[in-house]
Amino acid sequence: MLGAFDSFGRIDRRQRDALPVGDALARLRAVTDRGGVTVLPFGNGRSYGDSCHNDMGLLIPMRSPSADMSLDPESGILDASAGVTLEDIIAVAAPQGLFLPVTPGTRHVTLGGAIANDVHGKNHHLRGTFGCHITSFELLRSDGESLYCSVTSNPGLFAATIGGMGLTGIITRARLQLMRVPSLDIDEQIVPFGDLDDYFDRAEEADRANEYAVAWVDQLASGRSAGRGVLITGNHASNGNREVETRASRLAVPFDLPFSMLNRASLTAFNAAYFAAKSRNTGVHRTGYGSFFYPLDGVGHWNRLYGPRGLFQHQSVIPFETARRTIPLLLQASRDAAHASFLTVLKRFGDVTSPGMLSFPKPGYTLTMDFPNRGAPTLALLETLDRLTIEAGGRVNPYKDQRMSAATFQAGFPNWAELETWRDPGFLSNFWRRTALSSPHS
Repeated sequence: MLGAFDSFGRIDRRQRDALPVGDALARLRAVTDRGGVTVLPFGNGRSYGDSCHNDMGLLIPMRSPSADMSLDPESGILDASAGVTLEDIIAVAAPQGLFLPVTPGTRHVTLGGAIANDVHGKNHHLRGTFGCHITSFELLRSDGESLYCSVTSNPGLFAATIGGMGLTGIITRARLQLMRVPSLDIDEQIVPFGDLDDYFDRAEEADRANEYAVAWVDQLASGRSAGRGVLITGNHASNGNREVETRASRLAVPFDLPFSMLNRASLTAFNAAYFAAKSRNTGVHRTGYGSFFYPLDGVGHWNRLYGPRGLFQHQSVIPFETARRTIPLLLQASRDAAHASFLTVLKRFGDVTSPGMLSFPKPGYTLTMDFPNRGAPTLALLETLDRLTIEAGGRVNPYKDQRMSAATFQAGFPNWAELETWRDPGFLSNFWRRTALSSPHS
């Protein structure tokens, strides 16, 4: 079947071939000859780049009914189909006083996608990545064999699959250890900072004192205001609220725009207003989990604001010892290229090691910027950001990438070949073809 299985970045939009999950599972379990055609699981389309695409093969849509899960409220272990979303999980877990131990910035990713991308959140310094809380999963390989994987059973496949971008097989079910919380509400504190040195001076203590910490940076501010932003910290409140928030988006971008709404002029005005508003709203405030973790989920199809050519997101992690020098250079490079980032987020990664073989986080600071696609100038900027990142001893996030070179990928992930040894030969993606398989050392 053909379908519009776009990534969230919407850079390469086209109809793509897919095989219904029921048919795919039946064919794999029957060890049917696929005639050399490779497959790739596709979750809910929240990946920004091409790690979720397989244009020389078939996609397998994995989204499944929200009811396909069970929860042991005493242990906090959730057993679910890989196609349920984090939103589905919250709906089941919250009434029991349980919450996701790690969550990315959207609740619309699938459980399988969260494992395959080993997603992280605002509490990496305490909880590590999503994969740290996966106790086991069932993995269907292209030879039809279904394997139980954990740290003790098939440990190599367990490590390769967490953060393995769907290349080791199909996760059919998984078990997740949830976190017990006193409330779904968050006591949030906002502290403005005047420049990046001010942020770096505060960041480590913010991590020590709080479950969650993240900073927004005014990427366009220059001169004396360069590097200004707000540090946002949070902890679960103690009021016992277990109410699940409504699923409906309050606002939406109803159609594709013919041009990008996010340009330098509009974002300069927005950033100045946002910084001023947040600077007036200091102190501790109680807020719902939706507005704290998922503010953009309240705007349906917000990626359409970037226009018909889509957006590139660039996320890097820079080691502690080079971060103070390199992160200002990354921001300056984007300003010099006259590119405006709508979402510029700075977080501190801790030293909690992921069980995943190719996990993105490592100790240091991670900077995320996104840019409307303007063609060659944008690609040139992204190459500059890659170079600065690698020179600083960092790496670029492959799960959000659409265009990094094989050299950049290999430099950031020198153990990439280990994943290739565990990759199921029946599974492949555009990203892996472009990077690992085109590497001179592949």
